[in-house]
Amino acid sequence: MTPHPVIRAGTAAAAALLAAVAVAACGSSEGSGTRELSFFVAIQPGGTIEKVSERCSKESGGRYEITPEFLPTDASQQREQLVRRLGAEDPSIDIIGMDVIWTGEFANAGWVEPWRGREARQVTEKVFPNVIETASFEGKLYAAPFNTNTQLLWYRKDLVPKAPRTWDQMITAAERLGRKNAGTIQVQANRYEGYTVWANALIESAGTRILSGPESVDLARGPTERALAVIGRLAHSPAAPPGLSTSDEDSARLAFEAGESAFMTNYTFAYASAKAEAPEIAKNIGFARFPRVDPDRPSKPPLGGFNLAVSAFSENKDVAFEAAACLAGRESQKTAVELDGLPPSRSDLYTDKAVTSAYPGFAHLVKESIEAAGPRPTAPAYQDVSLAVQRSLHPPDKIDPKDPAPTYEELKSNVEDAVKREGLL
Repeated sequence: MTPHPVIRAGTAAAAALLAAVAVAACGSSEGSGTRELSFFVAIQPGGTIEKVSERCSKESGGRYEITPEFLPTDASQQREQLVRRLGAEDPSIDIIGMDVIWTGEFANAGWVEPWRGREARQVTEKVFPNVIETASFEGKLYAAPFNTNTQLLWYRKDLVPKAPRTWDQMITAAERLGRKNAGTIQVQANRYEGYTVWANALIESAGTRILSGPESVDLARGPTERALAVIGRLAHSPAAPPGLSTSDEDSARLAFEAGESAFMTNYTFAYASAKAEAPEIAKNIGFARFPRVDPDRPSKPPLGGFNLAVSAFSENKDVAFEAAACLAGRESQKTAVELDGLPPSRSDLYTDKAVTSAYPGFAHLVKESIEAAGPRPTAPAYQDVSLAVQRSLHPPDKIDPKDPAPTYEELKSNVEDAVKREGLL
């Protein structure tokens, strides 16, 4: 028996519809399913990374799920792990938490994707210009600024009536106090990146730069020698702590909290740490801008932080940019300051309660210091440049404050050699 024409047509239409649905479902399964995104980043003890990853995943409405992959705690080991994996074009990395000094190297190697259009505008809105500079290379944005950081001068108000404006004034004040009365100055002068941070801040404050371009050495003689003389004077002064040549951020913090020093240059975490670990010291802690090299030239404090990049080898670049923009966004930056005391890269957040609560009485100073800060060079060979600085200037007492010229010659020669190399490992 032949089926009725209407029934046959309806059956055919239904079959076609089912087939179309099946094809559509097969064709869109990859795009409509939740995309798993790996986020390689340094851990933060307060839980910032976990919190922002969870929130952004939830807000995506199922478009993606961010899984943090924590790197080693040591900054050099963090970079080495990423360099090896990216050098091997590892597709398992989607989003990268990059130290601000890695941008030139990673961008030049073709390991991270540039940000463009609306997304680039979104992640740079209200961000400090010099922080955007740390996320850029050769005129292109390669990362979304997340948190930034800077150093302040911390001092004992019960020992020092007024904060010194220059390094010379501070060294003189410490010498007058004497070591038995906390007359020492805590800095970071071990042979590691922190020493480069200090040296760069002094060189920038004196009116010159280490590099004027990715492969162009600046280091004008007069300003550089004045900066080096500061290091030399402290190293040869009784104001230098006994462990100056092995000092870092943590040893400086511990010595200051133990009441051994009247002065310390260190990052913003120093306040919360003193409040928690040394309340008697915290009661008398004062804060001021990073000291000047020249009395008539404002200082250029250090600039640190992390930016977020999308791996060139990610198989999820479209949603990875969306996720990274959320991770670096306004709410995430507020979370970072609330949980880990990390200064926001957005300038408009410094009147927000989250920031003013984390930095009571000195949020404006943190903002001012970031605005005035001098970034370290952005160069493909940055690692070689940093090692050249450390090798040339360490130990600090090798610098003769009355005749820094030999150290200057060594520094300039070593940096000129360094920029000629690629510096990937």
